[in-house]
Amino acid sequence: MSSSRLKRVGESPTIRIANIASQMKSDGIDVISFSLGEPDFDTPKHISDAASEALYNGATHYAPSPGIPELREAIANKLVSENGLEAKASDILVTPGAKQAIFEIMMSVLDDGDEAIIFDPAWVSYDPCISFAGANTTWVPTDPDNGFMPVDVADYITDKTRIIVVNSPCNPTGGVFSQKELKNIADLAIDHDLLVLSDEIYEKIVYDRKHLSIGAMDGMQDRTITVNGFSKAYAMTGWRLGYVHANPELLQGFKKIHSHSVSSATTFAQYGGVAALEGPQEPVMEMVDEFRKRRDILIDGLNAIGIKCNKPDGAFYAFADVSEYGDGDTIAEKLLSEAHVALTPGSAFGASGKNFVRISYATSQERIREALKRIEDCLL
Repeated sequence: MSSSRLKRVGESPTIRIANIASQMKSDGIDVISFSLGEPDFDTPKHISDAASEALYNGATHYAPSPGIPELREAIANKLVSENGLEAKASDILVTPGAKQAIFEIMMSVLDDGDEAIIFDPAWVSYDPCISFAGANTTWVPTDPDNGFMPVDVADYITDKTRIIVVNSPCNPTGGVFSQKELKNIADLAIDHDLLVLSDEIYEKIVYDRKHLSIGAMDGMQDRTITVNGFSKAYAMTGWRLGYVHANPELLQGFKKIHSHSVSSATTFAQYGGVAALEGPQEPVMEMVDEFRKRRDILIDGLNAIGIKCNKPDGAFYAFADVSEYGDGDTIAEKLLSEAHVALTPGSAFGASGKNFVRISYATSQERIREALKRIEDCLL
């Protein structure tokens, strides 16, 4: 009784691993979970207070479908001041999570038989969103010795290519695109009249690098669709609050799908979003500083064991080469069943991830050290 559309995609591998780990915990097993991309910090108090105040003041009714005016204005101001975009409140659509924004974009801009370029390895939901739209994914290889930057992108562009997906900082690799790399993609998009979806959800979690927005480059304003949200930078994953910025013509298509599906993001949660953008940013900086410490402990520990892993420049993931001990699927299963350490096999993110695992270091330093000991005991 299922539609053919459902048969195009499988379940989310990251959610599947997380569910198995959760069941093991329910059975009384001490599992250290490195599977989900979720900060382990609480949402900053001033954000929760703003949403609570809105809730108790009656912000429990339908919001305008594109988002409350205060939040759209705050997002536009942020994009202008921090990202160098030419943004107005009318160019913003607030969504229940950045994932919903990406789904609406793919359903809006892709036709049956179109092609969308993503860089292998890539976040697990890009390809399913492309498939749901009836289009085909073109996987472009990346160089693990150069921060997993894409290689020979021009060779993969055809007359059916419609959009290039850029995710910087990247999930699962933590790679951060430089000015040179973004300029290359921008030039290709302009030369071939392509759109670019720039997923910038991890933009504030960057180490010793500067985040750059491709939409701010010459000639890219009208062809870039910028997606962002509050989940990662402000530890607001459960709030389901994201947004998309695009030119008015594209945005109208997103709004149409939005209004007939989710209607709007949760009303009182949006007031929390205003507080996040306009309030103190120290909690974000403190969280990033802690992520940096965890990254260093994890990467040094992995390399000491013999698991090759370069230090990522952003996000809170390590994409580690486990080929010394087996392929990623085998090692992920072994570590979960024998060491009770849950991580995600790299194959979930594309064919090039076959010998890798993704480790989310969104857990305490103590638990990271304990996990390293368990991994060493299991593999050596």
